[in-house]
Amino acid sequence: MSRIAARFAALRREGRAGLVTYVMAGDPDASTSAAILDGLPAAGADVIELGMPFSDPMADGPAIQAAGLRALAGGMTLKGTLALARGFRARHPDTPLVLMGYFNVVFNHGVERFMRDARDAGVDGIILVDLPPEEAAEAAPQARAHGLDFIRLATPTSDDRRLPRVLEGASGFLYYVSILGITGTRSVDDAAVRAAMTRLRRHTDLPIAVGFGIKTPESAAAIARDADAAVVGSALVQAVATSLDGAGQATGATVGAVLDLVRALADGVRGARRA
Repeated sequence: MSRIAARFAALRREGRAGLVTYVMAGDPDASTSAAILDGLPAAGADVIELGMPFSDPMADGPAIQAAGLRALAGGMTLKGTLALARGFRARHPDTPLVLMGYFNVVFNHGVERFMRDARDAGVDGIILVDLPPEEAAEAAPQARAHGLDFIRLATPTSDDRRLPRVLEGASGFLYYVSILGITGTRSVDDAAVRAAMTRLRRHTDLPIAVGFGIKTPESAAAIARDADAAVVGSALVQAVATSLDGAGQATGATVGAVLDLVRALADGVRGARRA
């Protein structure tokens, strides 16, 4: 059983949803990023998505765009991202770790080489935001051949005719993008998500994690009542941004700002179904 499958099985036994946290590799610098990553499991993250910095992140809003640019300006590369993953895995053998980003990064590295290097670094799954099912042959078989979950995205416009194609070959979990548009710009609609969960579960037995538009412990808790996990990203990278000094450098408050927010989000998620 993969780490991702094992974690969602454990969550089911506990009778609760999970918290999936997204952070950008190398934001605002490599050492601070490593410290944030290292603190996420104890703060309450059940699954971690590690963003691969890219100069043109078409699905992301201003907060994650800025995080990626900070990381690139600080010298973060894919090699550095994999090094962060490898260091994390050495200290945290059980927490699932997913690389999330854009196919350009994978293509430039070489698809086969990327999947092998990700596996060797202790990565469990891959999310490629801009790779539709019709183009998945570029990466999905290679991911599976190296034991990586290939995690697909569904959106409010993924109708019942489209979903079987979206889900073809998917594993790990289904990432449901709860809003139309880019990350971090709108708030999630709880009622719409609830209806979407009912519809999606007619098509798949995979756990469903809901992301985009979840910014607060309250909104994470609302999602956690119906979904298998709540995904929070923009709020966390914004916590990094607001903790920086005037020159855009990390301060003594940076790591704590992110981990404190994760603790609050985890409390909301863990108490959602009890409430």
